[in-house]
Amino acid sequence: MSHDQDAARATFTSMEASTQADWMKIGAQFVPFAQALPERVLKHLAILDGDYGGFPVDRLTHSLQTATLAQEDGRDEEYVVCALLHDIGDTLGTYNHPEIAAAILKPFVSPENHWMVEKHGIFQGYYFFHHLGMDRNMRDQFRGHEHFARTEEFCARYDGPAFDAKRKSLPLTHFEPLVRRVFAQPKSSIYAKALE
Repeated sequence: MSHDQDAARATFTSMEASTQADWMKIGAQFVPFAQALPERVLKHLAILDGDYGGFPVDRLTHSLQTATLAQEDGRDEEYVVCALLHDIGDTLGTYNHPEIAAAILKPFVSPENHWMVEKHGIFQGYYFFHHLGMDRNMRDQFRGHEHFARTEEFCARYDGPAFDAKRKSLPLTHFEPLVRRVFAQPKSSIYAKALE
């Protein structure tokens, strides 16, 4: 978002009254705003630093460990970025963090990675829901879904084991170029045609 108060701005007071000229001004500001998205995402991820919430490691460390495990296991960049950002919604979506992370990632990742991030909270529940009086098998509602095994594996191999205070993780700076590449160009967006 441009903080330049002198930049050209649309003049409508209702979208119904907007003109093509208005949208050309808005579009000119949108491109640099969209290009800065990776930096905003990284800045928001850094907010998780020092936020333990009772866990053995803070939320940023958990995110870094999850991404490190995925990368060490040979996962591609998009998958690793999904692993890194899977809990980015914790601060603003306390009751629905997987959906927040999935919404941020959706334009930039494959449907299978999007589904994995969106559903990981339910799948991760297999390991602890019963301690809270909840159904640990809640994920079974998705059994038979084409991305069930992928999401089950994500939780078992990467998300679940990423709470080890003694484990070394790659630093956030290591993942910054991956985030920038994955967020460089949307794969799907209602605005994609207008950006061509």
